Amino acid sequence: MIETAKERERVILVGVSLSDPKDARRSLEELEELAATAGAETAGYVIQSREQTHPATYVGKGKIEEIRDLLWELEATGIICDDELSPVQMKNLQDELNTKVMDRTLLILDIFAGRASTSEGKIQVELAQLKYRQTRLTGFGTAMSRLGGGIGTRGPGEKKLEMDRRLIKSRIAQLNRELKAVKRHREVTREQRSKSRIPVAAIVGYTNAGKSTLLNTLTGAGILAEDQLFATLDPTTRERKLPSGQKILLTDTVGFIRKLPHHLIDAFRSTLEEAKYADLILHVVDASSPQMDEQMYTVYETLRNLEITDKPVITVFNKKDRPGFDEMARDFRADHTVRISAKSGDGLDELLAAIETVLRQQKIYIEDLYSYQEAAKIQLIRKYGELHSEEYREDGIFVQAFVPVEIYEKVKGNSGE
Repeated sequence: MIETAKERERVILVGVSLSDPKDARRSLEELEELAATAGAETAGYVIQSREQTHPATYVGKGKIEEIRDLLWELEATGIICDDELSPVQMKNLQDELNTKVMDRTLLILDIFAGRASTSEGKIQVELAQLKYRQTRLTGFGTAMSRLGGGIGTRGPGEKKLEMDRRLIKSRIAQLNRELKAVKRHREVTREQRSKSRIPVAAIVGYTNAGKSTLLNTLTGAGILAEDQLFATLDPTTRERKLPSGQKILLTDTVGFIRKLPHHLIDAFRSTLEEAKYADLILHVVDASSPQMDEQMYTVYETLRNLEITDKPVITVFNKKDRPGFDEMARDFRADHTVRISAKSGDGLDELLAAIETVLRQQKIYIEDLYSYQEAAKIQLIRKYGELHSEEYREDGIFVQAFVPVEIYEKVKGNSGE
């Protein structure tokens, strides 16, 4: 039996610098990580400084000649552009270079297709793929056929390449109906959590900042946590008991990234809405990354686009164990900041204390004397609040505690009326 190794794609990364060449270079370095995650090897970079991208070919005619020569010299099998290409730009580049042409959106969709594991994640990925391809159907059959196999053809969307616009439109409508059903199920789950009155903390952050590692370390969730972009996509919720004894739910969310395709923002809005209904946000930051400030900006912009602006934020500067960790890192938009290593567990005590401080600010402090007939109220405090002390006296039980606003009336003792 003869085994043939799968040929790895070699690609040239192409970017346009509209203002800062260093920023364009950093963006291409991230694109290289994305390409490696998708299984491609980067053969070279091409960056052109322009006031705006070329409306017909993304880069100018001279750069197209340079890319053509590089494709031959470096034996590359295709190019990946660092922005979402219009259908016209992609078709013209295909015609000019006679090679496989991909853009950042197609690359990210491909990675998402390989990583989605839940039924909801698969629906969302297919929906995003179809919306992307829907705009590229007319007169684009030959260009799409050049994609062949490999990057850009994986996942549930690959069977739909030959569909006409009417069939794709019908499939999108069906997927939207399925997503609505999933959303209803999510809302029911959220209502049940709300009835349990257990506070929820949403873990957000730039991709590969260490969100999944943090969830694993805090809760033993056992979810995939690898040193690569978009290692996990589907949200995971686990319970953790705080030092005071109070329980909290921690929800991991999909990682953010610069130039996140708008198709994915729409498709994953229901997933990211977990953060919208959380009691607080844990913003995990890779403080060893040279692009830390830009990544923090991207996260806050994405939260703003999702209209998540009124939640208390704890910024978790992660990767304290890594060389290059910025001990002077600051986040003036956060309510609290802590420095940790999610991998080693260093600093987690400070993080848990910060979570308790934020949750305490959302509660009412009570000092009350309860008769022994009111012991059930103390059980409610113990379950939903933070019981600091209880002293058994002849005339009753004296309690000091923090309780959520919504149960204050239920647990108020006779002496507090």
